[in-house]
Amino acid sequence: MNTFGKTVLVLGGDGFCGWPTALHLSDLGYSVVIVDNLSRRKIDIELECESLTPIAAPSERIAVWNALSDREIRFEFMDVAHEYWHLLELIKREQPCAIVHFAEQRAAPYSMKGSRQKRYTIDNNVNGTMSVLTAVVESNLDIHVVHLGTMGVYGYGSSGGKIPEGYLDVVLPSGERRSILHPAYPGSVYHASKCLDALLFQFFARNDGLRITDLHQGVVWGTFTQNTMRHELLMNRYDYDSDYGTVLNRFLMQAACGLPLTVYGSGGQTRAFIHISDTCKCIALALANPPNRGDRVKIYNQVAETHRVRDLAALVARKTGASVHQIPNPRNEASENELDVSNQNFRSLGWDPVTLEESLLEEVVGVAERYRHRIRRDKVMPSSFWNREREEACRANATNSSDALAEISAAASSEWRDEVLKQLANGDDKKLERMRSALRDEP
Repeated sequence: MNTFGKTVLVLGGDGFCGWPTALHLSDLGYSVVIVDNLSRRKIDIELECESLTPIAAPSERIAVWNALSDREIRFEFMDVAHEYWHLLELIKREQPCAIVHFAEQRAAPYSMKGSRQKRYTIDNNVNGTMSVLTAVVESNLDIHVVHLGTMGVYGYGSSGGKIPEGYLDVVLPSGERRSILHPAYPGSVYHASKCLDALLFQFFARNDGLRITDLHQGVVWGTFTQNTMRHELLMNRYDYDSDYGTVLNRFLMQAACGLPLTVYGSGGQTRAFIHISDTCKCIALALANPPNRGDRVKIYNQVAETHRVRDLAALVARKTGASVHQIPNPRNEASENELDVSNQNFRSLGWDPVTLEESLLEEVVGVAERYRHRIRRDKVMPSSFWNREREEACRANATNSSDALAEISAAASSEWRDEVLKQLANGDDKKLERMRSALRDEP
């Protein structure tokens, strides 16, 4: 597929998945327009917890990319969910070949934090998707819509075998065979919003002939891609807090800081995983292989591998020497589940995914170690709960174990401080001891 000069709108292109994907598509020759209202940065302010990695302002990092790459990414500030006429005008002006839709609140814990966050997640995500689909119809342009969904629409269990890619072959009581959309089993308000998206896609594909690809993605880990490493100002965000930090990135941050790895419940929850670089590659593959007009929604399971959470914790603990601490689960979910997932659609297109190799784990730990002075340790433990029962269990445990965790945290802080003092002393043992003594004498 010749991509050079073809325009793609990347909605939510300032976010964790959107930014590296925008760079990847630009690098492939697409003319990329990022559309974002910077809502994720505003949530940083609400939660009082920034990305572990310092991220530049959109204008700064876009300017750096344009200078380094000899390409041009443009930026349009817009609330896709609530500025419909602005979106429609942009689509008519740019006439994109495709729209990549990341512009949704992406964290399940945040969507369960309280009534405001629950309502915001539905309002933002579902209205945003509705605006995109309606605007494409009204523009009268043949635009391929690629949406980043989640494996969570299936629930976390079995479909009588491998979870298929979107559609389930069934036999009706009459004996008729039919392929139906896989039943939805959302585990949070966030996941419910993605299930509602999926129904909208089915309607608009059937009613208006829209060409739509829905990508059911697993848990993303890592932070860097080949393009984000080209300059410090191109750096991607790294979320580590209990609301936005994905489980493996959170474990790697805790290990880098000498904190125990906090495993929710038994740790028997099995989840699908994918590296951030593969998110970018899969989006590009989806763009290059669109459905035909009139086809049903094309659905891919965008996952590389599955792991139990406790096995991940054990892997990180072996690699880093970190301890593992089990705490009550803030989520209302099964304590153990199996997860067998088909990803044949992407595999058939030649996708060879990154897996949990030690070298990549070391890279992420290195990032966490470099920026650990930016960590808010009080933001690591769960602060969003699925219901009152889960909240009471977690808060009771926090009271019982706070002293032990405080000791661990204090020891980690002391170790980190001593490393800083050694760097400042630059090999001068007497100077090092004077600085240690001065700190011991602090009131």
